[in-house]
Amino acid sequence: MKSFNTDGEFKDNYKFLIGSILPRPIAVVSTVNTDGSNNLAPFSFFTGVSAKPMIVGFSPLIRTSTGEKKDTVVNIEREKEFVINFVTEANAEKINLASTELPYGEDEFVFSGLTTLDSEVVKAKRLKESPIHFECRLRDILSYGDIPGTGRFITGEVVKIHVDEKLLDSGRILTDVFKPVGRGAGNDWIHCDHRFQMERLMKAQIQK
Repeated sequence: MKSFNTDGEFKDNYKFLIGSILPRPIAVVSTVNTDGSNNLAPFSFFTGVSAKPMIVGFSPLIRTSTGEKKDTVVNIEREKEFVINFVTEANAEKINLASTELPYGEDEFVFSGLTTLDSEVVKAKRLKESPIHFECRLRDILSYGDIPGTGRFITGEVVKIHVDEKLLDSGRILTDVFKPVGRGAGNDWIHCDHRFQMERLMKAQIQK
């Protein structure tokens, strides 16, 4: 087994992160730009943090091309809110287009051929092509530096959930109907259509 220090180039560390943490769910984050236009960007460093209050978190890195904060971060710092949308087999190609680095203020919804929906609580738009939406208010931003390769951990409290009724069965989301897609290393994307089950050994299982 080889061992590596982490004090070298950030790109080397990044390769270990994306090649080891698999599969990674994708947060497709929609925010509002300064001029009121829409911003949409996918992030694959994404997780649930708390159930009550319901909090989710994602980690945008400083842009490697410019050394600047990503537009999503700038917008959330200002507006204190955002929407989390999700990637499926049906919308993955267009979501990939939304990752293009466009000039600030150019609408990724329009560029990617995606559709906006008004939110009920926050100003940021929801993604119609996503079967699930989390409207979020900012809770925390933790910064780990300001040079390329460093990240921020942004958490938001989910204040409104929207779910396509076709996905629901007795309050649970059906994976086979949802058809989520995750990220892998490099240009890999991962389907979630091959699964297996094992009985959990915890005394209380809320997932049953």
